[in-house]
Amino acid sequence: MAAGSRDIVGYGAHSPTLPWPGGAKLAISLVVNYEEGSERSFASGDPDQEPLTEWGSYPLPPDIRNLAMESMFEYGSRVGVWRILDVLARHDVPATFFACAVAFEQAPDVAKAAVAAGHEICSHGYRWEEVFRLSEEEEREHIRRAVESLERTTGQRPRGWYCRYGPSERTRALIVEEGGFSYDSDAYNDDVPYFVDVEGHRHLVVPYTADNNDFRFWQANGPTTHGQFLEYLKDSFDVLYDEARTHPKMMSVGLHCRMIGRPGRIGALDKFIDYAKGFPEVWFATRAEIAQWWLDNHPEPGPRLDDSKMALARRNGAR
Repeated sequence: MAAGSRDIVGYGAHSPTLPWPGGAKLAISLVVNYEEGSERSFASGDPDQEPLTEWGSYPLPPDIRNLAMESMFEYGSRVGVWRILDVLARHDVPATFFACAVAFEQAPDVAKAAVAAGHEICSHGYRWEEVFRLSEEEEREHIRRAVESLERTTGQRPRGWYCRYGPSERTRALIVEEGGFSYDSDAYNDDVPYFVDVEGHRHLVVPYTADNNDFRFWQANGPTTHGQFLEYLKDSFDVLYDEARTHPKMMSVGLHCRMIGRPGRIGALDKFIDYAKGFPEVWFATRAEIAQWWLDNHPEPGPRLDDSKMALARRNGAR
């Protein structure tokens, strides 16, 4: 990603018309951000601490350990993730776990459960860190360590990459240099995947979302009830589903174990899945499945996923 290089046009008036598998019009990507235990904390030996909590941004004096913040994150790994997994299993839909490597190292049973349920594991970095603060060599090393760690905890290599907040200007080139990635999701600028040129390499971007995202529960202007979040998700779905009659679309839903995993909020996920499954030509898919379909059905198809992931894609075809 060269400095000053932007594409503010995209597909414009010429959106792709190729349907998703099984003739589906709208692909839904549920994303579970698993970050608990990889956030900045004195307990992890960091020089500072994560300030964002259930109570908004609440920084403590620089020499005081923030035990409240740590316990709010711990709720996601102790309780929230299991509640989310139960909802996904009940509806028989796949998700993509944006997993920080260190978070899975600290909760190997979560990693095993996510893989056993057929969910995709996408690398969310070595830690839940702002990679734009790293040097080039630090970022390169953290990418390598993330891949190796996730291979150990999940038994598989991640095919996707997503940074906390946003990438550095060199992130995309570094993951292409590392190799083995089918896509990254470090963009918020479209409703369908698209290709970019990375130093002569044709690279796929599967864009993510900041609005259909439960992170807003922790923001001052965000929803206060699960009903408000559910209403927003349904409104987004309705517009995309209508547009998808002529130009297939993708809807991402961002979830966090410490946020949507609370008892007063989990209903939004449960009811949204139920709502979306009530419509024909809807495909619940992992981001790897979405990426593979794009690679296979556009010029110059890319490398295929292994047979187990393609079987999962077929199993979760148009609903």
